[in-house]
Amino acid sequence: RGRFLLEKPGGRHSKAVTGEETKTGNSGNLIAYKLCNTSSTLPQEVAKADAHSSLVSVEASLKREQRLMKNREAVRESRVKKKEYIKCLEDRMYLLENINKTLTREIKALKDTHAQNTPCPCCK
Repeated sequence: RGRFLLEKPGGRHSKAVTGEETKTGNSGNLIAYKLCNTSSTLPQEVAKADAHSSLVSVEASLKREQRLMKNREAVRESRVKKKEYIKCLEDRMYLLENINKTLTREIKALKDTHAQNTPCPCCK
């Protein structure tokens, strides 16, 4: 039996483990930890594979962070564009409402003028 060291990813917590802990069913806790042999009797290929897998996981987390940052920026830009679009639509709506009111008043004035200048057909 060798003595092992459990390291939590990020390296902040560590716990010494002997073979008994893994046999008693505490393997659920081992999932969150990385098992490192302190006597380093593991074959060189296993150590390289472990280093490679941690490098891959670091790269994956960096890519994920970059993707999330790009996504946040895209969402922010989308919200700004949407606000500008809504503002433009509101401005256009107010302009068209004013034009509509002006034209309605003009139509009413023309009808009043026309009604004063021409006698009613029933009054002839």
